[in-house]
Amino acid sequence: MPSVKIAIDIRRMTEFGVGTYIRNVVRTLGRLDHETTYFLIGSLEKVKEIGALPPNFHTVPLDEPERSLKSFREFRTIVKRLECDLVHIPNLFSVPRALPCPYVMTVHDILEHMSRAREQTGFWRSMHFQLTKRVLRGAARIFAVSNFTKLEIEKLFNIPAGRIEVVYNAIDERLLQGHASAADRQLIVERYQVTYPFLLYAGRISPHKNVVRMIEAFSALKTELEKDQAFPDLKLIIIGDDLSGNPGLRRTVIRSGMQNDVRFLGFVPIEVLRTFYDAAKIFVFPSLYEGFGLPPLEAMAHGTPVVTSNVSSLPEVVGNAAVLVHPENVFEIMRALHRVLMDQPLREKMKERSFRQATKFSWEKSVRRITDVYQEVISPKSGAEHPGRPAAAGSKTTAGVA
Repeated sequence: MPSVKIAIDIRRMTEFGVGTYIRNVVRTLGRLDHETTYFLIGSLEKVKEIGALPPNFHTVPLDEPERSLKSFREFRTIVKRLECDLVHIPNLFSVPRALPCPYVMTVHDILEHMSRAREQTGFWRSMHFQLTKRVLRGAARIFAVSNFTKLEIEKLFNIPAGRIEVVYNAIDERLLQGHASAADRQLIVERYQVTYPFLLYAGRISPHKNVVRMIEAFSALKTELEKDQAFPDLKLIIIGDDLSGNPGLRRTVIRSGMQNDVRFLGFVPIEVLRTFYDAAKIFVFPSLYEGFGLPPLEAMAHGTPVVTSNVSSLPEVVGNAAVLVHPENVFEIMRALHRVLMDQPLREKMKERSFRQATKFSWEKSVRRITDVYQEVISPKSGAEHPGRPAAAGSKTTAGVA
């Protein structure tokens, strides 16, 4: 019996969020499935980041930009030439697929669609919406990374709930290597001159991440701590994007008088990020919108207390292990930070709950569900056809799978 052939689009593997997802799904598939033939379509260089894979994994080069028409045609040609049974598109993409086999799609959030829609004229906004809806409706199954994201897809695009599977993200295994050693901590002292207690934020610094209000809350916190005569040398460390594209943040720091207390470190390697998570007094993440929100969970895996938002998917991800705040209320964020910093029994309780919450999410559990869905789409028990799969002679195509 010929092996099942599944193609995975890996072209966005170096991006935040989507990249973490692709690397960990492929890496875990490599451990769990040695029978299916997998074709990883994208850059040969990027595949090296995944590490060693078994011989049933093959990389197929495609370096064209993902959103170009040429890239779309080449992708379709590759899938047809390889006679794939299924394609996994690991991110939302608004170009109609018209692929020669069924496809499943992962939706991390619909923020990009919503923010682009606001910037476009009526015609382009409507076209973008309809193309996205067409792509989602054409998918044999949709993986949503949280119940929040699933409900957003159902509500905005009118996709039947039975076509959407909630398959959670999990923590990159490189962040699960226990507590940082003395040598690890010495590295951040020597390389980054971090010799003081600090609060940590890690992630993008785009507007919806609410970093401006976080800086304002930190400034107010410093004033409170002065009254308490506590933590005089406390700093806020921000790890993530290059600051050059966000000059407004620098202005916020200056306006708040925090030039000596807020540090932007840009990107740091994941092994170093692990040490920062471990050493932080609090991880603060007051985002306005998250499809899943992985950084708070990563901090929790190190027992670091988390203060995060009470909106979107974040309460679902952090459970009862974090202190939740209204992200638009600067003083509420400040009061939560002050309380968590000063209340040692609360910190101990949060640490214990954080470890427990982090263990609820695993790539192995998530990928086992993904492979179950692959099988359901490729070999449906009922014999019903799926979107994207040509109907057999005389048969009718259904809208999806139950």
